[in-house]
Amino acid sequence: MNNAPEETDNREASATAEISIEQRETEGLSQGQIVRRRFFRHRGAVLSMIVLAFIVVLSFTSVGIDLWGIRIPGWWQYDWRQIPPIENRGVPTLSLIPEFLGGAGIAFGNHPFGQDEVGRDTFAVVMRGAQQSLMVMVIAGVVATAIGVVIGAVAGYYRKAADAVLMRFTDIIITIPLIVIGAVLGNALGNLGAAVLGVVIGLFAWTTLARLVRGEFLTLREREFVDAARVSGARDRRIIFRHILPNAVGVIVVNATLLMAGAILLESALSFLGFGVVSPDTSLGKIVSDNQAAFSTRPWLFWWPGIFIITIALCVNFIGDGLRDAFDPRQKKMPSERAMARAARSAAPAGPIQDAGATGPASVTVAGEAVYTGDVENYHDPRPEEPGDAGHGRLDPER
Repeated sequence: MNNAPEETDNREASATAEISIEQRETEGLSQGQIVRRRFFRHRGAVLSMIVLAFIVVLSFTSVGIDLWGIRIPGWWQYDWRQIPPIENRGVPTLSLIPEFLGGAGIAFGNHPFGQDEVGRDTFAVVMRGAQQSLMVMVIAGVVATAIGVVIGAVAGYYRKAADAVLMRFTDIIITIPLIVIGAVLGNALGNLGAAVLGVVIGLFAWTTLARLVRGEFLTLREREFVDAARVSGARDRRIIFRHILPNAVGVIVVNATLLMAGAILLESALSFLGFGVVSPDTSLGKIVSDNQAAFSTRPWLFWWPGIFIITIALCVNFIGDGLRDAFDPRQKKMPSERAMARAARSAAPAGPIQDAGATGPASVTVAGEAVYTGDVENYHDPRPEEPGDAGHGRLDPER
């Protein structure tokens, strides 16, 4: 027996159930509420956001803030510039293994991350390096996003000569390796601080975002709501910033997070090579560079800055994945089999129902309304025959 029609019906029922589940979940919600709901369902993105927030709070509150002459002390007992006496031969005093498992017990100590060769507290130095790296990441992401959005929007909306000039300029920037530009400008401007280095990186990291925004604008400018705004007399600036740009915010936000993740890795590489943040300040990449000679004798000097670099980059990438799934309506979670079966049963149309008594006549109901009550077995359809109809037989009770 051929089961193809039954399989087709099952697939159609599953698709209908999936659509009905999605509609019920988003019924009565605004676009912002739908995006927020999808984002918080992404466990990796939510966990990454919590971890990243913890790193930001820990780094800026532990050793305080020292920016542009503004000094706010932190709760940690040492400063990244202090040189206290060496304790425990510089080995980290942090212990997380209980005594009953053969460890030294749960202990934090005065120098949980250890001390370097001159005695500086590694925890304070790493926290200051995390501050500077986070500052470079945020500033570079904001600058690159602003430049990329403006160039991509103008090129995609106006097209023709503006598109040709701006995209050829973008191609020129792409051909120059970003690390080479960062090394040259970082060597010349690195002594001005992490903020200037972030601006330098942002000035040359916008090319990919500009191309993506241009593609979005080329598509959105042909939509009906743009034609309606243009017919109503809206100016180009209003159409770009009030009509098209909000519809491209998904692409912009996702790629901005990827830019920030790449910026912190680039800053670490430049500082490791000596072209980034310079003394007396520090960054995560510079900490690794300063202690590369002690790799075999004091490996913990590499563990902590490396862990923070990897953790920050991964957190930003996971947050970007969550934002991509939240803004893209094609990225949706597959409902469970139980939910799809329940939706399929609720969406199924009501068929004829035959109610038969023990001894009395039976009745036929459709969609809850009685259409006949009497002798179902001997019932003949009183309707006139249709042209070409062979005739009506007896009503099939199983039908």
